[in-house]
Amino acid sequence: MEAWKAYLEEHKDRFLEELLDLLRIPSVSADSTYKEDVARCAEAVKKAMLDAGCDTAEVCPTDGHPIVYGEKMVDPALPTVLVYGHYDVQPADPLDLWTSGPFEPVIKDGKIYARGACDDKGQFYMHIKAFEVMAKTNTLQCNVKMMIEGEEEVGSSNLGKFLETHVDKLKADIVLVSDTSMISMEHPSIETGLRGLAYLEVEVTGPNRDLHSGVYGGGVANPINELCKMIASLHDENKHITIPGFYDKVQELTDAERKALNDAPFDLDEYKQDLKVNDVAGEKGYSTIERTGIRPTLDVNGIWGGYIGEGAKTVLPSKAYAKISMRLVPNQVSDEITAMFQKHFESLATPGTTVKVTPHHGGEPVVTPTDGKAYQAAAKAIKTTFGKDPIPTRGGGSIPIIALFERILGLKTVLLGFGLDNDNIHSPNEKYDVANYYKGIETIPYFHKYFAE
Repeated sequence: MEAWKAYLEEHKDRFLEELLDLLRIPSVSADSTYKEDVARCAEAVKKAMLDAGCDTAEVCPTDGHPIVYGEKMVDPALPTVLVYGHYDVQPADPLDLWTSGPFEPVIKDGKIYARGACDDKGQFYMHIKAFEVMAKTNTLQCNVKMMIEGEEEVGSSNLGKFLETHVDKLKADIVLVSDTSMISMEHPSIETGLRGLAYLEVEVTGPNRDLHSGVYGGGVANPINELCKMIASLHDENKHITIPGFYDKVQELTDAERKALNDAPFDLDEYKQDLKVNDVAGEKGYSTIERTGIRPTLDVNGIWGGYIGEGAKTVLPSKAYAKISMRLVPNQVSDEITAMFQKHFESLATPGTTVKVTPHHGGEPVVTPTDGKAYQAAAKAIKTTFGKDPIPTRGGGSIPIIALFERILGLKTVLLGFGLDNDNIHSPNEKYDVANYYKGIETIPYFHKYFAE
């Protein structure tokens, strides 16, 4: 173990510089403009795997962006850990809200600011560097396989196909993922569940062209007005989602489970201060921790239509659009929820408008077991480096591929994340604390050690 500490200390500056170089590559999977940059990032990840000590590494083409796969098989008799992460990142918009360039990483107050710093380049790169620490000190006690994809931010549609055609290649005993967060460095935690996702786009059409709002206003349905009313009707006065059947399969927690969840350290005033809001909001009868972890949601992620340029243009628009996501909880199925939404939203069309719903992607909710040896190894690793037992929590985000690992590969997953909730993932000024990056590299080798034991 002393060899790990010595190696990390000797190479920590290089480890940081390598991450900064990776963050400079704008690997935005959602925008075809960046296709070559995504491919360049995949090659950089392959090189990093080989430099760290993988016996083999390859860039695997898909119908979309490539998957990078590398491995080191120490002994087939030893346990095998499959590390998963993603090198693609969210678009950086709106650019004017960044205090520094999203792909020009800077370190301020001990924090790395860049798109992908936490989600997920900083976190998956911890695994490559932790693997290097073990490989270069000849202390690797597990076989390690690494699969880093380039489409997580757009639904991982091609990774499912990759799993189905590479079942033998991906044989392992556990999947290890760092793409989640912990409560704080003072209160380390391990997420034991993630919400699922159903993501759609809606289009409301009125007249066959944009119209003069003076000549036609009051005589023709305005698609933006109608869309706003339709969206408003999706929640009642208690913030309960009004889609028929939406809650039919929701798994309700027992009073004891809810109490345990709410025993986690949480300061509501600090939460509001951090977000600069006067009060919180959400489904009546549930705490903020419950609303963001164990309850389903429906949110508008974007809405547009008509004239949004500088100055005024008195137009009555032909069309209005919105992007809508629903976070799902155990027993809800993304395809079923998508169909429910589509049927209900189309039924809301008012006279003079037509409605089109386009599903994009989805993923299933997951709950990971806390009584298995993999979770216990992760908990022991956290205790070794943090000096205290981790708190089990439920994550509000979604990693669509986790459910497929279990369905296709038959593998459970451990969510060993080192991000923080205020790391601004998917937002301007995304950050990742340098201390968290190093703490991850320090902790991960202990997981391998304890899992092997």
